[in-house]
Amino acid sequence: MKTHEVFGIQPTVSDHSYIDRGSLDREFRKLVERQQTHIAIRGASKAGKSWLRQRVLNDPIVVQCRLSYTTLEIYRDALARLDVRVELEKTSTNAIKGKIAATGEAGLKLIAKVTGAGEVSAEHQNTTKDKAVGKDISDLEFIASLIRASGRMLVIEDFHYLPIDEQRKFAFDLKTLWDYKTFVVVVGVWISENMLITLNPDLSDRIEELSVTWQPTELKQVFLKGCGKLNLRPTDLVADELAQISYESVGLLQKLALRLIDDELGITAAEPNGTEIVVDKAGAVHDAAMHVAEQLNQLYQAFAKRVCDGIRTRKNSTGIYAHGMAAVMSAGDAELSSGLSAKAIYSVAHAKQPRIQLGNLKAALTRFPELQVDSDGRGLVLAYDPQDEKISVVDKQLLLYRKFATVKWPWEDLIEEVSKEQAAFD
Repeated sequence: MKTHEVFGIQPTVSDHSYIDRGSLDREFRKLVERQQTHIAIRGASKAGKSWLRQRVLNDPIVVQCRLSYTTLEIYRDALARLDVRVELEKTSTNAIKGKIAATGEAGLKLIAKVTGAGEVSAEHQNTTKDKAVGKDISDLEFIASLIRASGRMLVIEDFHYLPIDEQRKFAFDLKTLWDYKTFVVVVGVWISENMLITLNPDLSDRIEELSVTWQPTELKQVFLKGCGKLNLRPTDLVADELAQISYESVGLLQKLALRLIDDELGITAAEPNGTEIVVDKAGAVHDAAMHVAEQLNQLYQAFAKRVCDGIRTRKNSTGIYAHGMAAVMSAGDAELSSGLSAKAIYSVAHAKQPRIQLGNLKAALTRFPELQVDSDGRGLVLAYDPQDEKISVVDKQLLLYRKFATVKWPWEDLIEEVSKEQAAFD
């Protein structure tokens, strides 16, 4: 067996180094089969949320959120995966209306099934497949009927990218979808428990939340299981160190394990004669982490540049943004993992610049996500939870990068630059 078949970031589940952490697989499968509630799955980036979904759900309708996505775009993308198109039009009052039309044979059959129109004959398919059926996109019951009729479950990935108003709007739609017996899986990163119920209290008893988090002991189990497949026996010192610097991220552990075994130790496959090899070079763990951190340099320097460019383009409050960013990025690993409060950020920023006020800082923190993402609306590193008023790290690879790479963040230079502007703290 090859090392890369056991460890590393892979699009599909590798059973060779997968463990059912806390029986989450069983719990998730039970909730899906029960079909009585929506399901929320929360956890940091690369925590194994997608692998959990892949192991349980068969061919779901997956919608990947981007920054500034709307609830309407969620439905548009979901229906597009069913060969159904949403035709949008703007009204004179800038409201958005639209109709639903089939774009292929599957969509035609689905719409016919839901509307009771019967099968569309082959000779009419080419002329009718783009014809709107007269159902407005605001008709959530009809959208729910299409999803149910497909026999597939709707999954919303990266829900945390949605603006808070759209999150709240979708939380209220979830109540309506529950009434229509159309159940949804919502996947994302948020700190507070039962965040969707906070957004809409009517979801109480209508949604179950699963938290995908990893303790070092559980990450160690993943590593030991994979090593067993390769006839490797790591010492506790090696396994514990690797689990510790994975920062509660099973994806990061997979990446570090592949780098350690395949690259640093040169073990590309299990010995053909079944000979067991002892892995005891603790220094190689440090070397693997250094190499992974170097590979991440371009990613996080690009993140820093996007943030700086975004701050510079703002007319007001540039000093607040810059001081806030510096305070966040100087916080400890534990604070960023569990959630750094706005008051803690304010304490650091205000001590350096007394003109910064807490209310203005909170307003700036809500805009942090849009500073970070790329042109495709992706690449979020730090998320802000307005409910708890906390910043947390979404991508925990950042913590490894800070520890093992020689990092010079541009925040102090940026503070000096933008603070000269007249409205820097307005």
